[in-house]
Amino acid sequence: MPDISVLIAEDHAVVRESIHKLLEEEEDLVVVGEAGNGEEALRLVERLRPDVVLMDVSMPKLNGIEATRKIRQISPKTAVLVLSAYDYDQYVFALLEAGAAGYLLKDVNARELVNAIRTVGRGEPVLHPAVVRKLMQRCSNAGGKTRQLPEPLTERETEVLRLVARGLRNKEIAQRLFVSVRTVETHLANIFSKLGVTCRTEAIVVGLHQGWLRLEDGVGMYHERSVV
Repeated sequence: MPDISVLIAEDHAVVRESIHKLLEEEEDLVVVGEAGNGEEALRLVERLRPDVVLMDVSMPKLNGIEATRKIRQISPKTAVLVLSAYDYDQYVFALLEAGAAGYLLKDVNARELVNAIRTVGRGEPVLHPAVVRKLMQRCSNAGGKTRQLPEPLTERETEVLRLVARGLRNKEIAQRLFVSVRTVETHLANIFSKLGVTCRTEAIVVGLHQGWLRLEDGVGMYHERSVV
């Protein structure tokens, strides 16, 4: 597997240095730059095109929310993984809507952080359990009833969505279901289209709202695979 390039966007130098040292110990993770504010992060992303940006929320000059939105515009293939001390609703929802691939709190341990970077680098979502609960609560507050879908998921599509929520990659899902990777990709495209979403994170949120997925079934951060 090729190396995953990482840009660290964090305004506290000590924290940046600690994360940098941690990631240096991983053979497949390469720190290509550090940014102390949002504007600097944007400039580095435009020049370096990293696979992953590890993003703080509260930063000078340009906050993490706006920086994430702009990064997704200038480098769509760059995944933004938020690492924050706060799980305030206004931060969580704004960052996910801005296109963040994941949202972690700073109470995660080193191994969980490393695994999360690898996960978003593969194009898969990562959410802290507290964030998942907030998303579920927001769905409940939005109406209480499940949203009406224009077309229901098939049994196989629902099965694929459940495996996605457990953090399995397309290849692993294909092996589990004894189908080709291309077939899995087709199922995911159909799921996204039916649910009116554009990424795995949004599909998982809808699945939780519909009751197809449950936290008890492995939707959460703290598992061996450390993914949603």
